[in-house]
Order: sequence, then C-alpha cells, then structure tokens
Amino acid sequence: MDVKGKKIGFVFTGSFCTFKKVIPKMKELIKKEAEIVPVMSFNSYNLDTKFGKASDFINEIETITNKQIIHTIPDAEPIGPKGLTDIMIIAPCSGNTISKLACDIIDTPATMAAKSHLRNNRPLVIAPSTNNALSGNAENIGKLLNRKNYYFVPFRQDNPITKPRSVVFDADYIIKTIEYALDGEQISPILL
Repeated sequence: MDVKGKKIGFVFTGSFCTFKKVIPKMKELIKKEAEIVPVMSFNSYNLDTKFGKASDFINEIETITNKQIIHTIPDAEPIGPKGLTDIMIIAPCSGNTISKLACDIIDTPATMAAKSHLRNNRPLVIAPSTNNALSGNAENIGKLLNRKNYYFVPFRQDNPITKPRSVVFDADYIIKTIEYALDGEQISPILL
C-alpha cells in the first residue's frame, strides 16, 4: 500500500549509531506525502553520544517533520485514543525496547507510543538494532515475530567477527516494510 496520506508514528530508541541511516528514510516518507508523528525514548531524546548531540537530532527531526517530538509518557498515551497514527515504526528499536515490548513493560515514551498505537489493531514495524539479539534477546524477538500486528524490517548480523550476537536492520527496507505492513504482510526474507 502506498504511504501517501498515511500518518506514520516514527519512534527513535537508543541505538544511536543508526540515526543517520534512519533520518533520510523519514525524509523520503515525507516526500512520498506521508505525515510523520515523531517520538523519542527518554535516552534518545536526552543523551549525547559519540554519534551526535541529542539537541542536534531533535532539531533536525523537528525541522523535517514540522512537529514537536513526543518525548514523555503522558504525551505518548493519547496516540491511540486520538487515532494519531495509521502505522508506527520503531527505528532503531534497541534491545531494551524489544525486551520491554515482549514483556509488556510500558515505562518509556517509546513503549507507551507502541502500546497506545496497538490498541487500534494497527501495524507496528520493528527495526531491530541490538548487540544481544542472538543471545539474551533472541527469545524476545521470537515473541514479537509471533504477535499480531508486529512486523520486522529485515535484519542481519551486524559484524559476525567482532559482535557475533549483534543484529542491525537494513535501512533500505524501511519504506518497503511499512508498505507491506499497511497491507498486513511481513516482507520476506526477514533475515538477510
């Protein structure tokens, strides 16, 4: 399904190394005439890292979307009741957020946004980026792969030699995964 006219919740969590791969996809979605509702987890909104300053990312995202970022739990809660999103993507989706979603722990703006969005039985796309995907978080990824309304951006091992348990999504598949998920389909293959 085409993304034109769709309201897309775009959630950032703490895998900061992928922000520069994700932001251009957000721009591309806007060029395709989608409306972006930006959301950031506590950490992605507040932490400066070697990958950039939080304030720079915030300014860039708010400029691109022409919207203030949702970055508190109370501001994320109305997403579902007000029908603010047709689809939501968490990109990047950290291992911490994957674990919380799998266990239904709602204690960040990211997890509240997802929970609130899912109450309307609409698709939630996960773009995993975590160093423990093939160890402690493998079970949680498996749980989400089997849940209704969850879809995954295809992913692969990040660096099998130096980080053998790490996976990262392929940003080139973000838009196509969203399009498939809007039709209720999981893009394949999931593992690249």
